Amino acid sequence: MDRIEWHDLPATTRAAVERHTGPVEAAETAPHGVMSRLACTVHTPAGRTFIKGTRHDDPQAWVYRHEARVTRRAPLAPGVLWEIDAGGWLLYGYDYIDGRHPDLAPGSDDLAPLLRTLTVTSEVPWPEALNKKPLHTRWAEFLPEDVPSGLQGRGLAHTDMSPHNMLMTRGGKLLLLDWALSCPAPGWADTALTVPRLISAGHTPEQAETIAQQVPAYSAADPATVTTFARTVYAAWEDWERTRPMPHRAALTAAAQTWATYREKGRQTGAHALSP
Repeated sequence: MDRIEWHDLPATTRAAVERHTGPVEAAETAPHGVMSRLACTVHTPAGRTFIKGTRHDDPQAWVYRHEARVTRRAPLAPGVLWEIDAGGWLLYGYDYIDGRHPDLAPGSDDLAPLLRTLTVTSEVPWPEALNKKPLHTRWAEFLPEDVPSGLQGRGLAHTDMSPHNMLMTRGGKLLLLDWALSCPAPGWADTALTVPRLISAGHTPEQAETIAQQVPAYSAADPATVTTFARTVYAAWEDWERTRPMPHRAALTAAAQTWATYREKGRQTGAHALSP
């Protein structure tokens, strides 16, 4: 999606934002992400605020409302400061997090904070006041007709575990950003979705599984159900790579295939590494 710059917003929209932030002295458009029409950090005398949103009449405007509602309930996430609907734009202000994206490569010091975050978020139930299609329904076309009960969980899942959706703070915490794709899912789903990210970052499948097993929810999950999930991730990502190609998808699809193949071989041989 083409980004709009802060100074290109209507004057009434900018004025509505500045009633919350104070005068904007400078603005920087975010370098990552593909969804938001506007995504920028504004600098004011009071500090910095991250702002994201889209036009009020955008068919995807509901996604931003959903994201803000989930983010308010999510642990280890930026604070939601305000919402404005002015000048034809729907915008949300978030705490600016002074941090960096984590390094998921083997031996990285960021892996321990990642595991702490995955453990905390795995224990949070989905806020049932928020109506959202669960992950097993979202991926129905890639799942067997008889969906295992273990894939029908009601935990709060982020589901987009890109390092670009994570920030390491100066205090050593790893926060999860961009909850737009969040939905009900098994408590171990985000850990499982992190495994191909670890493989893409240079881990072998066995190393990635060893890391993931340190999250209690993942360790306790039924191995056969996780293997079904791995096959589903690969099927979905392979389909999206073909039908909606983007530069980053080929490497992730390859990593997902490597993970699914590893788990399939473990299921066939009864490998101990795949047991909880």
